[in-house]
Amino acid sequence: MVERAKIIFIHGASSSGKSTLARAVQARLGEPFWHVSIDHLRDSGMVPMERFRRGDFSWKEYRARFFDGFHRSLVAYASAGNSLLLEHILEEPGWVSDLALMLEPFDVFFVGLHCELDELVRRETLRADRPLGSAADDFHRVHEGQRYDLELRSGQAVEDNAAQLISAWAARRSPSVFEGLAREAVATRADQPR
Repeated sequence: MVERAKIIFIHGASSSGKSTLARAVQARLGEPFWHVSIDHLRDSGMVPMERFRRGDFSWKEYRARFFDGFHRSLVAYASAGNSLLLEHILEEPGWVSDLALMLEPFDVFFVGLHCELDELVRRETLRADRPLGSAADDFHRVHEGQRYDLELRSGQAVEDNAAQLISAWAARRSPSVFEGLAREAVATRADQPR
């Protein structure tokens, strides 16, 4: 029998330090976790991003199916018993409830990673691999109304944040925030007319 997969879900604005934190946590955990992100797909060449940038294809046309596929892949990985260190930006309003329902069978620990606006803009400018303004746009909306099992600030040393995350994760109790979000999503969808 496959053990219930564990998912540490790190959510934050573009350039907030999610990847750096995920790598630090992955290096310290006592069991293997897959580090999964959109950036891995983009940077590996799996998605023809250069052709989207050139205008060969319309990102607007393919964006929804890309993210739907990514979200479904998380369920596939976890259903096979793989534990995940997921970093993601919940950009669309429906993604929170969709993912809460999709990930309901798993042990999800939801972490909010906050970063000051001026630091986000500085990092985004240095990276030069995102549309300028993405980080500021995220800053003003991605954490709004979110509830987390743990909240961290990227102004802290990454080693300290990683240690705090692992400690909080090890001491976690059920139900997690994501379990509550899944119950809310089920109730909301049951109330909607068909």
